[in-house]
Amino acid sequence: MELTDNRAKPAVQFGGKWRIIDFALSNAINSGIHRIGVATQYKAHSLNSYMQRARNVLHSKRHKSIDILTASQRFGECGGYGGTADAVFQNIDFVANHAPRYMVILAADHVYKMDYELMLQQHVNSGADVTVGCLVVPRMEATGFGVMAVDDNDVITSFLEKPRIPPAIPGEPEKALASMGIYVFDTDFLFDQLRRDAETPGSRHDFGGDVIPHIVKHGKVVAHRFTTSCVRAAGEMEGYWRDVGTLDAYFDANLDLTEADPKLNMSDCDWPIWNDPVVAPPKFVSDAQGRGAKAVSSLISHGCDISGAVARRSLLSTGVAMGRDSSVEEAVVLPYCEIGRGARLRRVIVDSGVHIPEGLVVGEEPELDARRFRRTENGVCLITKPMIQRLNSCHGIDRLADRFGSSAIHRDQEAAYRSHAQVVALGEPHDGLAGCSDESGGLGCGQMPERALV
Repeated sequence: MELTDNRAKPAVQFGGKWRIIDFALSNAINSGIHRIGVATQYKAHSLNSYMQRARNVLHSKRHKSIDILTASQRFGECGGYGGTADAVFQNIDFVANHAPRYMVILAADHVYKMDYELMLQQHVNSGADVTVGCLVVPRMEATGFGVMAVDDNDVITSFLEKPRIPPAIPGEPEKALASMGIYVFDTDFLFDQLRRDAETPGSRHDFGGDVIPHIVKHGKVVAHRFTTSCVRAAGEMEGYWRDVGTLDAYFDANLDLTEADPKLNMSDCDWPIWNDPVVAPPKFVSDAQGRGAKAVSSLISHGCDISGAVARRSLLSTGVAMGRDSSVEEAVVLPYCEIGRGARLRRVIVDSGVHIPEGLVVGEEPELDARRFRRTENGVCLITKPMIQRLNSCHGIDRLADRFGSSAIHRDQEAAYRSHAQVVALGEPHDGLAGCSDESGGLGCGQMPERALV
């Protein structure tokens, strides 16, 4: 997923003005958690910079404390985090300094609204060693998740990572319980388990792969269903949760927000999604011929400039500028992009800061799109700066060939470009750690009033 080539997944922009990590952070803050730690590792510069700004805003307005926890903070240790559990283990000293009774461990790469206080209450009342947040999903769609087998009281009897045949929920043969990567622990118990895991030969030091399965065999682990604590605003019919780890899922989740009655209400004042604020009004301008700008079923963010252009069922992030006679349809355009005059884009994700050349057409010729950009199975094209640079380079060779009549120049460049484009299209880099890394996790270390450290 080239969107994470230069940034951690939680730092990827979402919904026009937010980042993916804003959901986990906002849920924690809205749940009454006062101290939060974010464990970062891979490609963390963008995430760390954003967290610095967010920390200042949240401390001044909400009196919340956010600490950025980089790897190898302990004397004598080197290297990065070895797994999601190791990310917490390396920060035991930080947590111990705050002496919480409970800890909530969160993934930071999902889009959802949830009250962690309700999950904590269930954990305390059930007497569980660990409580695991879970989703009810169609059974055969659970093969990509950690899946839990439970008894009639939702006590977990086995925890399986990405099983070929997921176990069914008792009484619901076509449904399964999939892990959300959210865990509540008694802190002392968690520390004991992390120390044991750190000394276990062959362990991957992963919550889902090692720590939780061990506790299931030797302790009491209880499932907490998302429907119990999901937050729904007025008009939202069901709890909203999305894993946006693929381009298609990311594209669909963003366009969900353009619906007249969106499945996820981002304007819910009772459960706000906090972010680093940008204050600049959008601008709609008619061109010299009087052709007005138009936005249909679209979200236009702060600072956008649409001059004689058209947006249909699209999401334009902060500071996007559209040139005259350009159009976007089913497009997710990330911040500070420029779309040149006469360009037509359909079913695209445009990465931050990309300058779309004048007259570029994407979304009308699938084979051509697949050679030039990253095109998914669902026909969504990702456009990044390196892709545009290669495209401009090819156009430069075309102009040389036209000028000098050298078809060999064009053939050699086109062959090299196609070879490179195929590598880009097929290559999807590893997204890093799940759970408590900068790629897909945030370590929650916040304090419920005198009770919990998340």
